[in-house]
Amino acid sequence: MESVARSRSAYKRKYDFFDTASTTTLPKWAALLPVHSAVQTVLVEAMISIIDDDASVRAATYRLVRSLGYVAHTFASADAFLRSSQLNDTCCVIADVHMPGMSGIELQNLLQTQGHRLPIIFITAFPEESVRAKALEAGAACFLSKPFDARTLIKYLDAAVNSHSGRSGK
Repeated sequence: MESVARSRSAYKRKYDFFDTASTTTLPKWAALLPVHSAVQTVLVEAMISIIDDDASVRAATYRLVRSLGYVAHTFASADAFLRSSQLNDTCCVIADVHMPGMSGIELQNLLQTQGHRLPIIFITAFPEESVRAKALEAGAACFLSKPFDARTLIKYLDAAVNSHSGRSGK
């Protein structure tokens, strides 16, 4: 597998990410992005699909995931993700729990029924212990309540990608 070394400062210079992020349009946790002085090595092939009906959460999560060197795609709904060409190339899903149409939990069930073994990281503004327990019991990588610390998401995302490496989405 080809890997690429990318530092945070190089990413900032190239994409001007940290200078364009507005705290008025992005969630508070987006401002908590860790600044690493060391060079990070990431797998270019790792595709992360971000599914959330809140555009600001999608944008902030996309920027975070891209700042780590992953390929990222965003979707406003579970249905849009399921209809996309990225489904079979995705190695991890970050999904909101409560969305119009199909919920994140329903998406998890459908993916498992269809034979997709993707790690799913759930994020929610409305944490309910019964929903959390159901998601984790069904194999979710983690269940985070908004707002959450970006370092926590990074930790679980890296673990999910590492656990999925070498496997296809199905």
